[in-house]
Amino acid sequence: MRILLVEDEKSLQSLLLLNLQAEGYEVKIAETGKEAIQLFSRESFQLIILDIMLPEMDGIEVCRRIRLSDQKTPILFLTARDSSEDRIQGLRIGGDDYLSKPFVLEELLLRVQNLLRRSGAQFKVMKNVFVFGSNEVNFDTYEATGKVGKINLTKIEARLLKMLIDHRNEVVSRKQILHTVWGYDVYPSTRTIDNFIMSFRKYFEDDSRNPQYFHSVRGVGYKFVS
Repeated sequence: MRILLVEDEKSLQSLLLLNLQAEGYEVKIAETGKEAIQLFSRESFQLIILDIMLPEMDGIEVCRRIRLSDQKTPILFLTARDSSEDRIQGLRIGGDDYLSKPFVLEELLLRVQNLLRRSGAQFKVMKNVFVFGSNEVNFDTYEATGKVGKINLTKIEARLLKMLIDHRNEVVSRKQILHTVWGYDVYPSTRTIDNFIMSFRKYFEDDSRNPQYFHSVRGVGYKFVS
């Protein structure tokens, strides 16, 4: 079992690395959110242990970006913050478990074990499919069915569509889309996003001029309504 440990606190990082390895896990370490995203995109992991307070990009944003392309890998949040709002936010965007610092090491190891056991049993039969109206999108295969028939989505189309669906009935700002879908280092024009929204309307709307699902909010961003 391979675990991605995202933690910038050196003493805790060393403690977790030593004990996870003693349990037989292979562990890779990332100290920043950007490094975590890069590692996850290149390598395969069965679990992510993710600190929320990270430099450059916090753990909430890391989780949000991972969940655009991967709904299966369990994510265990670690945080020094213990408010109910933080826990709810972390779980809402796709976290599987939440442990506040300071914690008992044995409890963390048991939670890791339980998450890995549950994921091994469940993910073999799960499909990352979303249905709205007569439309269907499979985010594992990037295949969709819409009013035009079968559609092969590009990776960017799938990421943007996943983000809008995850935030359904909420307005998502252009800045948030640019950061999450394209990343902090690449900034296409907002007109690029408009073109993607137009494509989604052609794929999935009965009347692209009077959209039911994909809405533009002038001066703010976009909203998927379901």
